[in-house]
Formats: sequence, C-alpha cells, structure tokens
Amino acid sequence: MWGTTGDVVRAVDNVCLSMEKGSILGLVGESGCGKSTLSRAIMQLQPLTGGNITLDGTNLSRLPAREIRRRRTDFQMVFQDPYASLNPRMSIYATLLEALMQRSPLPKSKRTDAVAELMERVGLSAEHMFKYPHEFSGGQRQRIAIARAIAPRPKLLLADEPVSALDVSIQSQILNLLTELTQDLGISLLFISHDLAVVHYIADNIAVMQRGKIVEYGTADAVFNHPQHPYTQTLLAAVPKIDN
Repeated sequence: MWGTTGDVVRAVDNVCLSMEKGSILGLVGESGCGKSTLSRAIMQLQPLTGGNITLDGTNLSRLPAREIRRRRTDFQMVFQDPYASLNPRMSIYATLLEALMQRSPLPKSKRTDAVAELMERVGLSAEHMFKYPHEFSGGQRQRIAIARAIAPRPKLLLADEPVSALDVSIQSQILNLLTELTQDLGISLLFISHDLAVVHYIADNIAVMQRGKIVEYGTADAVFNHPQHPYTQTLLAAVPKIDN
C-alpha cells in the first residue's frame, strides 16, 4: 500500500574492496546481484547512503559536485554497449579529441597526431579517425570506447560487461587489450561480468557478489579452481564445458 513502511532493501551491503595500482579485480555475479549499483556508486553517479569510495587517498563520496567533475578524469568507465555510449553525431576524431582535452589542452598542430596515436594504441587504423560510430564493427566501437576512457590518463578504469555484447571471437581480443593497457599504463581495472570464465581469464583477483554482498574473494585461480561458497560453485557449474 502507498505510504506504508516496508523492509529496507539494500542493493549493496557491507562491500569492502581494494585494488593496487595496475591490478585487475574481477567482480562477478548474476543479474540483479548489485554489480551495476556498485559501479554507479564508484563512478559517483549514485549517492551513497553509507560508506566511502576512496581513490588514491581521496574520499570521492565526500567531495562536492564541482570537485567530482574536476576529478572525473581520474576514474573512467567502459560500458557494455559501445554504440549506445558513443555519440553518433560526432566523428571518432571529435570524440577522442574531446576526451584528450579533458586532461590538458592541446595545440591545434598536435591534435591530429594525438588522436592518431590513441587510435593506434588500441589497435585501430588512424586513417579512419574522421569516420562515425555506425561505420565500425562492434569490436572496433568497443576499442574506440576504451580509447576514449584511457585518453584522460585515469587511475581507475571500470569496465561493466565490456565484452558480453561482442562475438566470442572478438572477446579475447578486447580482454587482451585491457590487460595490456593496465600493465603498460599502470591503470587499475575493475572488470564486472556475470561470466566467471571471462573474469578468470583477465583478473588477478575475483570478488563474487550475491544479493548485494561479497560472498567469496581470492586470487583468480583459487576462486575458479577451488570455489568455497555454494553460489560460486553454481556460477562455475554454469560455465560451458567441451567434452573430449
């Protein structure tokens, strides 16, 4: 009934995660477990009702909105659907240049070279920089989205189901690219997925979330090969296996 007071539903409850510079933490769980709520909270897109989000010693959840906008270059996000996350009216050049300029202004004479270098960094040909998102494949668009995310040189990159919308043949390429970028650029990567096998492939450590709580945490190999929690065992049982 309207106006009645019911039980409080905690989408994320008592979650404590930490990451080292250049490391990859995989967060895995089924739809509705709280992964998206946690990601929005980390990205300061949703206010907290308790707790803190700390990046490089700064409590982001206590900063005013103006300071959050200034610090946003330090934490960037790669979304599940690259086409929906890219402006269809902006060329790739304009999209990436806008991201590059967030960190520091570039003189006009250096802008084309900077965009070209960024595209090549993620495995794209610079000669296509003046094309638009619809002219690229799904895997190429995700590379563009990744390029945009790393352009301001963030300290933290959050990737929310970044390969689930891609063909299986393309998924490993994107996973390898993300791994390479974290190692080369020293970026900490929080990789969110419902697929335990994908998370095991890319992550150093894995946190398993169920109903808003972390029910298991450990190294990727330990969680994948020796799961302790029944829910983790259920996720592992759902991983497709090929019979010899």
